[in-house]
Amino acid sequence: MKSILKVGLTGGIGSGKSTVADLFARHGAPLIDADIIARQMVVPGSAALTEIVASFGTSVLDDRGTLNRQQLRSIVFADAQKRRKLESILHPRIRAEMQRQADSLDSPYCLLVIPLLVESGQRDMVHRILVVDVPEDLQRHRVANRDHLSPSQVDAVLAAQANRSERLAVGDDVIVNDGSRAQLEAQVATLHQRYLSLASAHG
Repeated sequence: MKSILKVGLTGGIGSGKSTVADLFARHGAPLIDADIIARQMVVPGSAALTEIVASFGTSVLDDRGTLNRQQLRSIVFADAQKRRKLESILHPRIRAEMQRQADSLDSPYCLLVIPLLVESGQRDMVHRILVVDVPEDLQRHRVANRDHLSPSQVDAVLAAQANRSERLAVGDDVIVNDGSRAQLEAQVATLHQRYLSLASAHG
């Protein structure tokens, strides 16, 4: 059976990964989103949520026994060791589910949307890496406005991620998202055709 070409879509917070992913989906590219899978992994009663509560305490749950993602985020962004603990709980499960979904597809290529692809050492999951790039000043502005974060909170989030140069160093393809919607759509259309061509030669 011919294996599907897997393109890892990544980029820093506020870079516009979701917008780019949606544009690829309009071209018919299947999306496998690590964040969506992560949310599915921590529903009440799940093994992952049980392990998270055992590691971080019941303060990470709301009144309904659902994961309070904001509370958990504040804990792990303030402590790198705790962040690594959370990653050790979630990443292997997310990785296995993404692989399962990719293997079930009948399509020339798919996008694996992995925000922390560079940081989590998951490069071996994909054949190519597509980086959505944005200047840091614009990135900070978008994040602060979207998530209502203070400058120090933005600093903490960015510090937990690979920096711009580290992402660009591993990218096979780059979409620069600092212009108009039309410019973004044109870049996606060009890459879609490239991936179809690469997929046809992919074994």
